[in-house]
Amino acid sequence: MISAGPESFGERITNREAWAKVASNPAMDDIIGRAEELTAESIPEMTDDLYLDCSRTGNRERGQKVDFAHSARLSILTLAECIENRGRFLPPLQKAIKTICAERAWTYPAHDLNLEVFHGHAMRPDLRATALAFDLATADYLLGDKLPKATRQLLRDNIRKRVLLPFRGTVEGKLKEAYWLRITNNWNAVCLAGTLGAALAIEPSTEERAWYVGASEKYIHSFLSGFAKDGYCYEGIGYWNYGFGHFIVLTEEIRKATKGRVDLFLLPEVQLPAQFGDRDEIVNGIYPSISDVNPGQKPDPQWLRYVNERFQIATKPGLKYKNSVPTGNLAEAVFALFAEKPWPVAKTIAHGNDSPLRTWFNEGGVLIARPGPDEPEPFAVVIKGGSNGESHNHNDVGSFSVVLGRAMIICDPGAEVYTKRTFGTHRYDSDVLNSFGHAVPMVAGQLQATGSSARAVVLRSDFTDAEDVLAFDLRSAYQVPGLKKLERTFDYRRGADAGLRVEDEVVFDSPEQFESALITWGDWQEVATNEFKMTDGGEELRVSVDTGGVPYTIRKTMINADVHTPRKPWHIGIALNRPVKEAKVTLTIRPMLKKD
Repeated sequence: MISAGPESFGERITNREAWAKVASNPAMDDIIGRAEELTAESIPEMTDDLYLDCSRTGNRERGQKVDFAHSARLSILTLAECIENRGRFLPPLQKAIKTICAERAWTYPAHDLNLEVFHGHAMRPDLRATALAFDLATADYLLGDKLPKATRQLLRDNIRKRVLLPFRGTVEGKLKEAYWLRITNNWNAVCLAGTLGAALAIEPSTEERAWYVGASEKYIHSFLSGFAKDGYCYEGIGYWNYGFGHFIVLTEEIRKATKGRVDLFLLPEVQLPAQFGDRDEIVNGIYPSISDVNPGQKPDPQWLRYVNERFQIATKPGLKYKNSVPTGNLAEAVFALFAEKPWPVAKTIAHGNDSPLRTWFNEGGVLIARPGPDEPEPFAVVIKGGSNGESHNHNDVGSFSVVLGRAMIICDPGAEVYTKRTFGTHRYDSDVLNSFGHAVPMVAGQLQATGSSARAVVLRSDFTDAEDVLAFDLRSAYQVPGLKKLERTFDYRRGADAGLRVEDEVVFDSPEQFESALITWGDWQEVATNEFKMTDGGEELRVSVDTGGVPYTIRKTMINADVHTPRKPWHIGIALNRPVKEAKVTLTIRPMLKKD
């Protein structure tokens, strides 16, 4: 099935008509100017000290800044030369390639904390190494003999040594198996797409390229198995963009290499994960910030367009596809610039069959409840069940977020800025990642436990046009021996009586402390006995507190963590003043609508 010679996305520089069309793309308006600026600047150096910074201090950002700069330089100079075709960007591009090939390690420093790659004891391709191999191979394919023979040989030797041969060795059992070969998260799709893209672009042997296609086709099933059966992406919308986006790239690599005879989008298990980007919207273009999601992230329009065109799914009213063209990675930029319009249909499928009023990921344990079509201002909620053992998860079983208008007033704070600690044994020392950073109870003074055994058991799920009721048993999320009952019931109402009631019912063997909580980026202010308001983005919620007569105290604590939002989140604790053997705490949350 495999094409006779190497190939990649895009057209070679010799196809001047194709590159003239690329030059007319508004995304390329400043590419020549950016290339000229880079030509005048020195190349940042990945020194040994900078590479070792993460293993010493835990900081990932300083070293990765140089990594990103190297990739962007390669991309911008290549694109500029392909558009202009005058040769003036070739010398700085050769220098950039030489610099990249001279790096001691292509891996991100955070992925080489034991320094095996740095010291040359092993080649372990990671997210960056595979992406870099794909970018270099793409430059080689596009420019061809415009690059000196020695430069082409240098980059090909490095791609093979650092990525392709280690991959082949791990698949054939000659080397320690790569971490990502069978993992079920984004790493699998991203690394396979990079590895295969590099092999298809530089390997002259048809048999060799066919082997890489076969291996990728086999191991990509691990990535697909990481989605819930209902299509829920445990890693959230940002990693859906990254992971599933690279699955799309891999699909197109294989489809192009086999002239359409192998198409991963024909696999039944692709259909629901593919639709996650569309189904995950809360309201008004706002998406959940569950797990390691940067608040404000949305699905990439080019992936939405690809999915909808390949499955013939009707586009949402008002949605316009505005493809981004990232220039930080050459292969991704070329993929976007030469994307087919339209993409060929794989099959026609039914949409995810969600009601406009809700998306219920029953396997993933997440409910998105939306208002009816005639309500004056959107009031919507996201309720998170699931477990505390999911990929990129936070300890957040039973948490929720509330959106009014265009503001997420009660929020999930999303991801912290990654450090060495983020993916180590002390991950949940962070008050953004542990349950203190989520709208869940604190039980007997304890936060939630970590792991898949800490999970929400669904007790009730009754959904109608007027009201959605969802109830969880949360006992397993807390390692409290005397905890006999902890049930949390959500009652979301639409229409004139719009609101959300959150009821916690707890029973202990002997009296213990109990506290509920809300999380917000906004402001809090008491307005009456047992009632306070929460405001953000010009929107306001009123929260009524009913503890059955037990006195309580409201404590506002800033979550002083390094986050991606301009404002740090606040933990609003609603703590009973005395230990209780049993209690019922009810929070009634109502939207305060703007008056004309």
